[in-house]
Amino acid sequence: MLKTRIGILGGSFNPVHLGHLILAQDALEIFELAKVLFVPCDLSPHKSATALAAVEHRMAMLEAALSGTLSFELCDLEVQRGGTTYSIDTVRALRRRYPRNELFFIIGSDTLLELHLWKEINELMRLCQFATLLRPGFELKTTTAESLKLETASARKLLANVATGHPAAISSSDIRHRVAEGMSIRYLAPEAVEMYITEHRLYQMG
Repeated sequence: MLKTRIGILGGSFNPVHLGHLILAQDALEIFELAKVLFVPCDLSPHKSATALAAVEHRMAMLEAALSGTLSFELCDLEVQRGGTTYSIDTVRALRRRYPRNELFFIIGSDTLLELHLWKEINELMRLCQFATLLRPGFELKTTTAESLKLETASARKLLANVATGHPAAISSSDIRHRVAEGMSIRYLAPEAVEMYITEHRLYQMG
């Protein structure tokens, strides 16, 4: 009997945008997931907190973006824990919550070359699989087990789980820049998120 597969998509979601949603939908279909958990961080160990909107705003934007999509679910595990959290801590908690499910950690291919820096990466790979979607401009052909700087078996397992979806060159940093410059973010973020940013005057200069 096959185990139900659950996807995990972590990030700062500052703000959530259509690229996140496309990535999640591609992973859902390609890796045959039952649902995708969107897990916003409180503070990220990999990014500066200076441009980070309050977690209440990022959670509210996620709720607005995911509304009406039954296969997408907001998970506040890291927010409830508070502070700087690491993926290994989150996956351990989700493994306890879903002991009979397969967990798939969803990443873009640009993250592959950073995984060797992640806390307890070998243990993380034991607890879950990685579902990697190609990002624009990423050359998979030149990515080798050696370039990933991981154990050979782990690297080969990672590279075997890389798929092509619908790569979208959309970033939260570009959206924040466009908002600060008074430019439109239509077609880059869900309409509900665009309205929330305007209403709460997020990411504006001064």
